[in-house]
Amino acid sequence: MLSRRCIWVNGPVIVGAGPSGLAVGAGLKNQGVPFIILERADCIASLWQKRTYDRLKLHLPKQYCQLPYFPFPDDFPEYPTKHQFIKYLESYAKHFDINPNFNETVQSAKYDETFGLWRVKTISTGGPIPVEVEYICRWLAVATGENAEKVVPEFEGLEDFGGHVTHACDYKSGKSYFGERVLVVGCGNSGMEVSLDLCNHNANPSMVVRSSVHVLPREVFGTSTFEFAVSLMKWLPLWLVDKILIILAYLILGNIEKYGLKRPCLGPLELKNTAGKTPVLDIGALQKIKSGKIKIVPGIKKFSRGKVELVNGQTLDIDSVILATGYRSNVPSWLKENELFSNDGVPKNPFPNGWKSKGGLYAVGFTRRGLSGASLDAISVALDIAKTWKDETKQKKKSVAARHRRCISHF
Repeated sequence: MLSRRCIWVNGPVIVGAGPSGLAVGAGLKNQGVPFIILERADCIASLWQKRTYDRLKLHLPKQYCQLPYFPFPDDFPEYPTKHQFIKYLESYAKHFDINPNFNETVQSAKYDETFGLWRVKTISTGGPIPVEVEYICRWLAVATGENAEKVVPEFEGLEDFGGHVTHACDYKSGKSYFGERVLVVGCGNSGMEVSLDLCNHNANPSMVVRSSVHVLPREVFGTSTFEFAVSLMKWLPLWLVDKILIILAYLILGNIEKYGLKRPCLGPLELKNTAGKTPVLDIGALQKIKSGKIKIVPGIKKFSRGKVELVNGQTLDIDSVILATGYRSNVPSWLKENELFSNDGVPKNPFPNGWKSKGGLYAVGFTRRGLSGASLDAISVALDIAKTWKDETKQKKKSVAARHRRCISHF
């Protein structure tokens, strides 16, 4: 039988020890507010540590990826590697003395209307036997992010395929695919980079491009495309910045439509804002597509033994499949509320208004604006909680605190 514990938290509970959760923790430390971070994995930033490929680098310059109150070291390159970013996050946690509760999976979080408190139930597997823990707190910060669970679409006949099938989150390097014919499903940044990596390890990738995609050069005029777009946005409307980006992409990359990469009708920034679809920043895959080393193929109809049939009737012989089919939020599986989050597990209100709801509930890192969006959310959340916490702490009488503390009992 599971042993059980109930813990009163004199401050917020933060769910998730990725960059978003750490950034909220740092803000609260600066304000002197106690908190607990719950993390289902055994380390911080588990997505970065366990579910990314070896060659990954940050797609944007480091100044847009650093967390609040603690810049990257000066000697880091403009685009830090995954290992450098993890090292930065570890030193961030150490600098602010953030110590999450690892191996603790949230089963449910529910607001108790009667007492105005959150009840967060977890299973802790860090010790010799699993323990059921209930945390009771005034504030709950959801920092599990947009990429908590992998998306695995269903394909007809995939169970009969017989070859190796993996999601991009489990892909590390093209070494083990030497000489193989690999079908990469998806043409976002992950699909492009995995295809490029396979090429560099002498595999033969075919990349499934089912819908339209924006491909932009990573840099224009010696500066990052993102930085260039940000500076233009200060002076020009979004639609005009989009037009400029598309013209520059055409001049630098050429006409990519003749290679099977159709551009969407909406511009790259508008598409990112409305649908959350990130443009691909090219770091070499396009050259391999132009030379025919990465083949572009249309959507999948069905799989069979060692083969895939495409929607255009063509059949390919393949050895392996890599699903670069993205990620989603897992919030609906455990958070019992319907004000802040939609059924897809993302805030209903668009950026910058999706970080706060009633009852002391907050969301961090769901802005579709990467680490810079998460940082802005984290600053807002930490300051908002700190203000209420300080007001309430001043008013609390000692007898109330003593009453709450009795909750820390074993039963």
